[in-house]
Amino acid sequence: MMENLVPFFIAVTTIAVVIQAGILVALFLAVLKTTTKLQATVEDLKVKTLPTIESANLMLSELHPKLAKIADSVVELQPQVRVVVDNLVGTTSAVRCQVQRVDATVNDAMDRARLQIIRADEMLTRTFDRVEQTSDMVTNTVISPVRQVSAIVRGVTAGIEFLLGNRARKNGDNRAQRRPVPQDEMFI
Repeated sequence: MMENLVPFFIAVTTIAVVIQAGILVALFLAVLKTTTKLQATVEDLKVKTLPTIESANLMLSELHPKLAKIADSVVELQPQVRVVVDNLVGTTSAVRCQVQRVDATVNDAMDRARLQIIRADEMLTRTFDRVEQTSDMVTNTVISPVRQVSAIVRGVTAGIEFLLGNRARKNGDNRAQRRPVPQDEMFI
């Protein structure tokens, strides 16, 4: 009964390993796709915010000499500059938060992928160990006894043929030819 179930369990284990490998590949592709999208988003944010920061710095550098000359202009432009600076600070904070979230997401995905790879490795190792154990068990429980029984049957057969060959000679039947023993046939 147990020998009939071993191939079934091996097939089920093989199917499970193939399914898990497919899941790991899909997970890897999803992480790769997400990472690519996040990198594109970060690059897009850099492209959009750096010119704004540079133009604000340029604007501030251009306004600085004028502000020193005209005190009234400084009073009028100060709220607008603060709005621009506040907007830049807010944008910088938002970009920093998004980059940190992307970093955390990528690190989490990589950790999960590593865990899945470790699990797959352990499962494959256990599967190979079980296949080896099953092979040893089949050899010990089936093949060795079959060889022993076969050797006993060959020995009994050779003994019977030898005895039957000797009786024919004892009966005085000279016409009876000696039958070759299987070992004799090997040397012919």
